[in-house]
Amino acid sequence: MTDASAPPAGDEPLLVIEDLHVAYGKTTALHGVDLTVARGETVALIGANGAGKSTTLRTISGLLAPVRGHIRFKGGSIAGRRPDQIVRQGIAHSPEERHVWPVMSVAENLALGGFICRDRHELDRRIHTVYERFPRLRERRQQLAGTLSGGEQQMLAIGRALMSGPELLLLDEPSLGLSPRMAQEVFAVVRELNSQGVTILLVEQNVHNALSVAARAYVYDTGRITVSRPARELLDDHELLAAYLGGQPAPARASIIAEN
Repeated sequence: MTDASAPPAGDEPLLVIEDLHVAYGKTTALHGVDLTVARGETVALIGANGAGKSTTLRTISGLLAPVRGHIRFKGGSIAGRRPDQIVRQGIAHSPEERHVWPVMSVAENLALGGFICRDRHELDRRIHTVYERFPRLRERRQQLAGTLSGGEQQMLAIGRALMSGPELLLLDEPSLGLSPRMAQEVFAVVRELNSQGVTILLVEQNVHNALSVAARAYVYDTGRITVSRPARELLDDHELLAAYLGGQPAPARASIIAEN
């Protein structure tokens, strides 16, 4: 890895990944990935499609088992644990393409996301918190999730992940398929969550969206991390972005930065 950046000095990393190798059958998807996320950070994983970003999130959340390597969360190993065990540890995953339960209502989707709640009072409190964060979901609480707009489904997917009260939120392509206006709303929520203490590990194809909310970023290339830098430095490194990502037009970059 080159241009290595590190979490803020003095902070014990919340998440540490070392020498992570993951395969789909005989095809290796991750080749020795190393990364850290400090408590309270937003960290972005960027790179071309198929570079291994989503695979990293799926492995952290227990959906994939590593071939070898270490994943430590709050100092303890979580590699190979079941997804429900990892949720109980304090990690929630909002997956790519949302995956809401379409024939269930908004309220029912949220209730399922709160499966770790010990009683109805705690479940209701968390649902109320999600509705406070996403007022549109309150308005549509009895509506079937499959009839929501793409942006509303993304809000529901994030809200459902938040129902477990995570310390670390894994967000996979939160703006995928959304209009620019709706993407702005979603990333405003990402900023708000982080300001309230939720640590976020973000995969986002729109590199300028990702780097506008992240403190640091890792650049993936064919299953390896090749660059790690502060997000603002990467935003200004047009040659590097073009080399790894094909570049994105300057107007898109300017519109995102103007919102900060």
